[in-house]
Amino acid sequence: MDREIRLKRLRFRAWHRGTKEADLMIGGFFDAHGATWNDAEIDWFETFLEEQDVDIMAWAIGTQDVPAQWQGPMIDAMKQLNFVPIEK
Repeated sequence: MDREIRLKRLRFRAWHRGTKEADLMIGGFFDAHGATWNDAEIDWFETFLEEQDVDIMAWAIGTQDVPAQWQGPMIDAMKQLNFVPIEK
């Protein structure tokens, strides 16, 4: 599949999770980093999106340990949470 089509599909999936909180965290992560991902990182994120939102969010905020299969630079970047907009 063409890279641009994959990214468009991933963006949609990242921003349509079911709750606003998950949309902001997962969609925001995609918007902040997705354009620079290589094919392996795109593959990782595609598979990662199959996980439950509550698990992804817990791993990102550190309330649950990240399973070994997801540990690495991608989840480390998600844990920064500097891409989530906060209204003041």
